[in-house]
Amino acid sequence: MISELVDKAKEFVAGKVADMEKPEATVTDVNLKKVSLGNIQYEAKVSVKNPYSTPIPICEISYTLKSAGREIASGTIPDPGSLKGNDTTNLDVPVKVPHSILVSLVRDIGADWDVDYELELGLTIDLPVIGNFTIPISSNGEIKLPTLSDLI
Repeated sequence: MISELVDKAKEFVAGKVADMEKPEATVTDVNLKKVSLGNIQYEAKVSVKNPYSTPIPICEISYTLKSAGREIASGTIPDPGSLKGNDTTNLDVPVKVPHSILVSLVRDIGADWDVDYELELGLTIDLPVIGNFTIPISSNGEIKLPTLSDLI
């Protein structure tokens, strides 16, 4: 009898959680940011809409950058801040690609020096009552490889 009551309470809460409005995120742009000795850094601009009146802490952002069907970069950014309450927060996500991987991509590029990419992000936030929740975000497009002038 008590177990039935507990099961019904779990179903009720699960139904309410599934119907709750959750933050939404989109990648608005990906650009070449910086060229250093060990890697090339791209920057993904992410816009996150928080429907709640209170700020929500971001636990981490994970990323995977793929090109030509293979992973060229991945990583996590721990504790990148919070989402503003009842507002849109713009995040800059640095994506570092080792030079050695970019050299192997040079074979795959055309004359325009563009590389097709697929970026997958996981924005893990700490929602009250629910706990950690990951918002999956993906984006496809073209990024420029650095030219000689970017290296100087």
